[in-house]
Amino acid sequence: MRLLHVISGLDPQIGGTSQALRTVIKGLAEHSVMNEVVCLDDPQATYLQELTFPIYALGPARTPWQYAPRFLPWLNSQLAEYDAVLVHGLWHFHTHAVYQVWRSLKTGRPALYVMPHGMLDPWFQQVAGRRLKALRNWFFWKATERNIINHTDGVLFTSETEKKLAKLPFKPYAPRSENVVGLGVETPPAFTAAMGEAFREKCPGLPDGFLLFLSRLHVKKGVDLLVKAYRRLKKEGVKLPKLVVAGPGLDTPFGQRVVQLAGGDNDIRFPGMLSGDAKWGAFYQSAAFVLPSHQENFGIAVVEALACGKPVLISDQVNIWWEIERAGAGLIGPDSEEGIYTSLKQWTTLTASQKAQMAQQAVGAFENHFTVLRASEKIVTVLNRNKSVVTTN
Repeated sequence: MRLLHVISGLDPQIGGTSQALRTVIKGLAEHSVMNEVVCLDDPQATYLQELTFPIYALGPARTPWQYAPRFLPWLNSQLAEYDAVLVHGLWHFHTHAVYQVWRSLKTGRPALYVMPHGMLDPWFQQVAGRRLKALRNWFFWKATERNIINHTDGVLFTSETEKKLAKLPFKPYAPRSENVVGLGVETPPAFTAAMGEAFREKCPGLPDGFLLFLSRLHVKKGVDLLVKAYRRLKKEGVKLPKLVVAGPGLDTPFGQRVVQLAGGDNDIRFPGMLSGDAKWGAFYQSAAFVLPSHQENFGIAVVEALACGKPVLISDQVNIWWEIERAGAGLIGPDSEEGIYTSLKQWTTLTASQKAQMAQQAVGAFENHFTVLRASEKIVTVLNRNKSVVTTN
């Protein structure tokens, strides 16, 4: 099967969709799927150089809509050459362009699916501070996005929760098929001394057993609530592990606000974005992972923590929370300061044996629900339902 993935951008700093795409490709490759990617990035972007799958970078894109003038001509000449097309994400030029070209094909039309990666979540239409973007999304839904959702071969979701939420914000909503395929992460590399050293360079003098937040410093992630709750518990005399707040966005106004909320507390460290050995060193040397997000379609970092044997303290707005709660792999609470305060306080009351058991159950949750193999098998099954797609071995 020759499969074309379409995405607006692959920059790893702009969110989880680009990382999810990388993971999907690795899983599908195990099923003899020939993966190719077309994106609207600048072809000179350094982050593209490290990728091993074929990439057609047709940017740089212009305007917030990510318009790229070379994209439509490329689609017109190439789209019919593929067995199937999988569009990642919504609200940008790539969805409109793919649908228009696909609809115009008289012969050789490939199967066409879209994977929203949480972008139909009602949170984005309801949260304060996004009113203009919410209005923009309504306009785009009426003008373009409803077509790729309702008139193509179907929609792929990463969880049952995402599927249920997708029905709420926009009408008419009537996909031809709704398919929960999940999402996975690769089994992490085994811990090495080099990982520990790489992380210590970012956080010198930090003892093992800290709490780890590893994500973008963005209001959606609830990191401001985490810092407030952490400092509140400290003022009450609760003994807490140190807290590492890692991720891109320190230089943004919100990132600076979070640093200010920390008030110079030396128990809260801000190492910036962690990758490679430094990232894995952070996971392995932490005691638990914390993510009190207001909206999280899947949570790749949450699953990476589980795979490293780390319990997770997350909000009930992380769409995979019920699998984690059922497995006993973490603590779940509301996406509020009080919610994360309660989870942190509960963590401090657990015995060493209870934490060790939760760590074992974290690995079990990963192996039972979130491996790349499970997700890729489901995606291939969906793609093979279309008679125009060649069955893989």
